[in-house]
Amino acid sequence: MRFKGVSIGLALTGSHCTMAEMMPQFKKLADEGAVIYPVISPAVDQTDTRFGTAESWKKALQDITDIPIINTIVGAEPVGPQKLVDVMVIAPCTGNTLAKLANAISDTPVLMAVKAHLRNGRPVVLAVSTNDGLGLNARNLGTILNAKNVYVVPFGQDNPTGKPNSLKAKTDLLVDSIELALQGKQIQPVLEKY
Repeated sequence: MRFKGVSIGLALTGSHCTMAEMMPQFKKLADEGAVIYPVISPAVDQTDTRFGTAESWKKALQDITDIPIINTIVGAEPVGPQKLVDVMVIAPCTGNTLAKLANAISDTPVLMAVKAHLRNGRPVVLAVSTNDGLGLNARNLGTILNAKNVYVVPFGQDNPTGKPNSLKAKTDLLVDSIELALQGKQIQPVLEKY
């Protein structure tokens, strides 16, 4: 069990189209012994989409972990002072969340948890999923790639002809990315072909 005794803050943001791909990876983490603290953004907490309802995503998370979901900034703030988790993971990490993190904005439970966690010098892993990763958000991605204690799940252009600015993490590399981040290492290669 690779993650026995490891506590993982698992944060979800509103890239609803990739959430179904993430759930089996979250289950793998739990099956490998991780204690998972779920954190969700307001978009995940309150938005129903064609990809599923807010309640269905919250239920899916609760089926993986028995720990109550953190869905408020006040609820997320103790992550840092209490050193609640060994690693924070944002999967999926939207362009909006990426931009705010790169610019030190903490106006959601996810961003508060990550900011509180980073102050302890502990690792954060991002699974990027954004339609503008090679557009206006490219500069934010560049900032994140150079940030101390921040690691990324390898990513690539998921639809270079239809959406040339779109980037998406290779979901099947999430678990390995977390394992290496806990060792202070960035999984390689960072850029993957879809």
